[in-house]
Amino acid sequence: QVQLVESGGALVQPGGSLRLSCAASGVIFSFTRMAWYRQAPGKQRELVATITAAGDITNYADSVKGRFTISRDNARNTMYLQMNNLKPEDTAVYYCNTGRESANWGQGTQVTVSS
Repeated sequence: QVQLVESGGALVQPGGSLRLSCAASGVIFSFTRMAWYRQAPGKQRELVATITAAGDITNYADSVKGRFTISRDNARNTMYLQMNNLKPEDTAVYYCNTGRESANWGQGTQVTVSS
């Protein structure tokens, strides 16, 4: 079955950086458009970034443009989210999924940005 496991979240000060990872199994990863999402308390899940199967085209929410970079390593069935210049409003649980949200949502990884 499709399984996606997020990792890398942490408590970080404003202006700091983190790199999140998403390890995939049960999916033909190299043929699958992928995405990062986040959900803050009391808010709906939000699309953060997408990446095409080959990794050649990326898209970002306006709130993270210029600060976050989505990437993937198809040989390792892994997707990444490099997060720089973090802000308190980035605090959320971060999830990965396919671009079609076709996998079950996992536990996510908590990112907390606070001084």
